[in-house]
Amino acid sequence: MTTPTESTTAVTANATRVLVLNSGSSSVKYQLLDMRDRSRLAVGLVERIGEETSRLVHTPLTGGAEKRERTGPIADHAAALKAVADELTHDGLGLDSPELAAIGHRVVHGGLRFTEPTVITEEVLAEVERLVPVAPLHNPANIAGIRTARALRPDLPQVAVFDTAFHTTMPESAARYAIDVETADAHRIRRYGFHGTSHAYVSRRTAALLGKEPSEVNVIVLHLGNGASASAVAGGRCVETSMGLTPLEGLVMGTRSGDIDPAVTFHLKRVAGMSADEIDELLNKKSGLMGLCGDNDMREIRRRIDEGDERARLAFDIYIHRLKKYIGAYYAVLGRVDAIAFTAGVGENAAPVREAAVAGLEELGLVVDADLNAVRSAEPRLISPNYARVAVAVVPTDEELEIAQQTFALVAPEGV
Repeated sequence: MTTPTESTTAVTANATRVLVLNSGSSSVKYQLLDMRDRSRLAVGLVERIGEETSRLVHTPLTGGAEKRERTGPIADHAAALKAVADELTHDGLGLDSPELAAIGHRVVHGGLRFTEPTVITEEVLAEVERLVPVAPLHNPANIAGIRTARALRPDLPQVAVFDTAFHTTMPESAARYAIDVETADAHRIRRYGFHGTSHAYVSRRTAALLGKEPSEVNVIVLHLGNGASASAVAGGRCVETSMGLTPLEGLVMGTRSGDIDPAVTFHLKRVAGMSADEIDELLNKKSGLMGLCGDNDMREIRRRIDEGDERARLAFDIYIHRLKKYIGAYYAVLGRVDAIAFTAGVGENAAPVREAAVAGLEELGLVVDADLNAVRSAEPRLISPNYARVAVAVVPTDEELEIAQQTFALVAPEGV
């Protein structure tokens, strides 16, 4: 774990707020949290950065203030974060507040070097930049957000929390691809995994739901959103995950193919004359549920199934088939499974997905209670009957809180 440098202003005991920033290529999501009680003080989103139709939506959660929205050109990430700072200042929550302890940044790819939250220095930024070739869609945007935030508050501790960090505990037998070792090492080709903050948070919350410590529990976490990933967590440590060198590998996703024969890419180049960029776009943006049936919204797919749409039904069946394969594989990897936890947009809200994913797996101890599964709630809950050998849970993820907690734990003075 990298600790604050001497040049970083000391965090005082009354500084308990953390601003969490998630900078995308054309967006910035943010939340301001008070770590005394883990409450949210403000949340917001800046989208379509660099366009004439940029939009900022800011929701203060204290003092009875109402949600505010502004539209108009926001040129770049610097302008976006300046606009965010202005909105926070309007609510008395500005970046110059002595109560602000740190800014926590989501960084997608940390490679093998960054296994824990890390105070950001120029050396750290340089390494994140060196990882751009393996995360070209994400790390550049994360870097832009960090540089802007550091310019706004150069005296404030800023912490990188890496999506890949939770998965660095995988054994080499799980992390290595079966290709030439020298080539793999020269180009950093291995399985890194993503959604790590979600898998870390949900696996811990699942253990708590069972009344146990994380070290006592083996959990399969299914993070099912537009992007989707699975992980096998043994005693609080990730031992396997479905995403690989990039977030393309693994489960069927909203627009990503997930697992595919690598030779498909050669075939498309030779037979269809497609370029590397065209194949990249096909597999990342025009595949998955979208490629199979023209929709990547599970609610719309279920509506179409109810109306007898066979193409939507096939897409759903392929999605579930892949999901079951991973449940079975991770059951074998773990040897003993105490719980399966569904999370993220689809996992938390799509009861038919949860039901179908475990249907027929009764011999593995997996059963879902239909009535419990139909309940909608923002709280972690069990949806398996009391007699089930393996608990099936729905655990809403909270990646922003996880980033805030990891950030604050790193910079807060002892005893705070």
